[in-house]
Amino acid sequence: MEIFKDILDLSVVDIIDVILVALLLYYIYKLVKGTVAINIFIGIIIIYLVWKLTEFLNMELLTGIFGGFMKVGIIALIVVFQPEIRKFLLMVGSTNFNRRRKFLKQFKFLKTEGANETDVDAIISACNKMAMSKTGALIVFERNNNLDFLSESGDEMNIKVTQPIIESIFFKNSPLHDGAIIISNNIVKATRVILPVNNEKTIPQRFGLRHRAAIGVTEKTDALALVVSEETGHISYFKDGEFVMFEDTSELSSLIKNDLT
Repeated sequence: MEIFKDILDLSVVDIIDVILVALLLYYIYKLVKGTVAINIFIGIIIIYLVWKLTEFLNMELLTGIFGGFMKVGIIALIVVFQPEIRKFLLMVGSTNFNRRRKFLKQFKFLKTEGANETDVDAIISACNKMAMSKTGALIVFERNNNLDFLSESGDEMNIKVTQPIIESIFFKNSPLHDGAIIISNNIVKATRVILPVNNEKTIPQRFGLRHRAAIGVTEKTDALALVVSEETGHISYFKDGEFVMFEDTSELSSLIKNDLT
């Protein structure tokens, strides 16, 4: 009966508190799911539960040892989970920014129709032609997170996106074909860009270095990535560090347009 009494005594603040904790746990799970970090996370939870158990049983020596570990462990956690913490902050910031931007877009006077829209259809057409000739390509779409820190690793450009431009950049004999290109607001802002590579062993063997780079950049930032495989000619789409399934290029075009909105 005491449990039901406590439930009835819950205030609005308590309910909000529970919801926020649930959201926090969901975000943490989403970040570490499918990575080595999930094992570390489970290990930390086990140590915390053992610490609380020893504290409940008045085992002072073990409680002191585990308590000291938990206090110092915060610094260790920041070091171990640095990529996940960075991604979490980017995820939270980008989510809030996206909501504000979508809200503001409802006001016509704040938006210029047709301005700064990436020509996704031209890019998809170029990818189709490169897929037929098995020309490898790696295309990154900049969204809210500024990718200038990545652009600096390549050659800065300022070229309007067209199908011939994309094809010429990734032409096998072109000096610009090696590495990724970054597109922002229908402008190729950089070529030959070096991207962070994901080295997780859980990634399927069919994914090569381009695919791992696409996973790496999309899990560390809110960017989108397109990959044309040099071995198979298959086109892959990545978002939030994950492979996105699509039926055909028409659906792929719609997905990218929606994600860029």
